[in-house]
Amino acid sequence: FKYGVPVDSDCILDVRFLPNPFYIEELRPLSGLDPAVRDYVFSFPETSTFLEMQNKMLDFTIPLYVREGKVRLMIGVGCSGGRHRSVAIAEALANRLKDNNLTVIVDHRDIDKDSRYFRKRHG
Repeated sequence: FKYGVPVDSDCILDVRFLPNPFYIEELRPLSGLDPAVRDYVFSFPETSTFLEMQNKMLDFTIPLYVREGKVRLMIGVGCSGGRHRSVAIAEALANRLKDNNLTVIVDHRDIDKDSRYFRKRHG
């Protein structure tokens, strides 16, 4: 959370416990949108376990939020720089929610913040 916790999030997931691709020289200029970073992040068993646990939590809570009339749920996913681990996890969570026919908007707020190390993403 180098640039702060998103203040309007309903739920914050901290993934700083996962190994950091920033320290792998060839992965540093990439982001969690790149297959090489995604593969690295998901090469650790704790990543899949964490994602499974979060999916179970969302499967349980989303219908309860809907029942209470909530029409928006903002989930913040954070790591140290907001470029590698949090992006890969946010994308995986978003894809799972989309598979459940939910409308999902993903905003990687910090992905391009520190240009000293990273190439700008395209698109």
